[in-house]
Amino acid sequence: MNRVSSSTLPAVPPEAFRETVATPATSPSSAWIGLVAGAMTLLGFLASPSNCLALPSFARQMNMQCIACHTEFPVLTDMGRQFKLSGYTMSAEQSQMPPVAVMLQPSFTQTQAGQDGGAAPGFGNNNNYAMNQVSFFYAGRLFGPYAVKLFGAPTAAVLNKIGIFSQTTYDGVAKAWAMDNTEVRFADITAIAGHAVIYGIYLNNNPTMQDPWNSTPAWGFPFSGSKLAPTPAAATLIDGGLAGQVAGLGAYAMIDGSFYVDLGAYRTLGTRFQRSVGVDPSGETQISGLTPYWRLAYTKPVAGATWEIGLFGLAADTYPQRDSSAGKDTITDIGFDSQFQKPLGNGDFTAMVSVIHEHAKWHASQSLGNTANGSDSLTAFKLSADYLWDKTYGLAAQYFSTTGTGDALAYPSSQTGSPNSDGYILQANYLPLNKGTGPAFWPRSNIKYSLQYVMYNRFDGSKSNVDGSGRSARNNNTLYLEAWIVF
Repeated sequence: MNRVSSSTLPAVPPEAFRETVATPATSPSSAWIGLVAGAMTLLGFLASPSNCLALPSFARQMNMQCIACHTEFPVLTDMGRQFKLSGYTMSAEQSQMPPVAVMLQPSFTQTQAGQDGGAAPGFGNNNNYAMNQVSFFYAGRLFGPYAVKLFGAPTAAVLNKIGIFSQTTYDGVAKAWAMDNTEVRFADITAIAGHAVIYGIYLNNNPTMQDPWNSTPAWGFPFSGSKLAPTPAAATLIDGGLAGQVAGLGAYAMIDGSFYVDLGAYRTLGTRFQRSVGVDPSGETQISGLTPYWRLAYTKPVAGATWEIGLFGLAADTYPQRDSSAGKDTITDIGFDSQFQKPLGNGDFTAMVSVIHEHAKWHASQSLGNTANGSDSLTAFKLSADYLWDKTYGLAAQYFSTTGTGDALAYPSSQTGSPNSDGYILQANYLPLNKGTGPAFWPRSNIKYSLQYVMYNRFDGSKSNVDGSGRSARNNNTLYLEAWIVF
């Protein structure tokens, strides 16, 4: 029988926490030695030039199939959310394999109309094959299954509360390597006034990456898409606008498995460091000082389902395109999200909704000629549904809409100066290995074949090519085929 071991397992009654708190497993000196050693190693990982994603390294650590923590990966189940809250540290204590994994995404893209000059440098106008990305991961317990051998049992008891998710990616379209989503966590359990609390501290480079639900931007649907198709000009800052450019430190707590709170702060990484890890800082939005990030959520079981509702946001003083000569802009994002997940027959159903409203005051940008208006607003709405039958055959759909203030200088790639776009994404998935264990020499490998179609009602304010000039919304409709391979 598999034995899952972790100091952060949430399904323990409050009485058990009192014993844990009253009788620590390690001496204070051993604990501090372990924490210092772990912190030094974590900083080394973040400083090396090296989507929660379904990773075989996690499955091997847990000695479980991917379907224990995911429906259609990377959609998390209740078990997957508990694993993430525990800092990627839960383990069956059976595997001696290192916590490493690889991901490949070969793809094909066809847009309804070709793109003059090519879809990207080195690619044709249309019907393009590409290796969307290749990623290498170090993900799981910080020292994998080797902490006891390296440091002894007392120190390992502390170090095994530290987990890591480190992704280094080769972009097959841009033809460049870069440090991708990266996070380290310390997580533990305690009891406060009779309430069971999972708590943790994290350091990462993408706001909302730490979130345990799939209704916030970093791990939201669509989980992957073409890099060779046109995309709308407008997006909120919190939805990928800071990914890979920042470092954030924060703390979270899940209270009685119902109330979740997360508070953190982010700042922009230095240009030299960004270039050393493959990120081009040219033209990016630079945070002035620290940007606070906050997240509140409530979750509960409802009629055999799991339901979550929450709020999240950030407020940033920024330098446009890293230019501080004209002062600062102020960008505030406030998001609402909800997720509903329920087994239906022989399948799993997940519904997600998010609304992000952004208000930007362009004190600096207007002075520099980057915006026509002194302030702009933007609202992004996403409603998604995902159904996986027999853990193998999946269908997913999304309606998306972005609306906001027209500003020709703020959206120079828009033909109309408008940020307004909306449409649908339809996707079919096939996961032939999802219920299996994979090859014995490298178990828990998986693959997802996807057929995705994106269709636009509006694209940057354009609906149809009435006057014969420019590109109509439907010209950007995209057929995308992908094999998502992880091993």
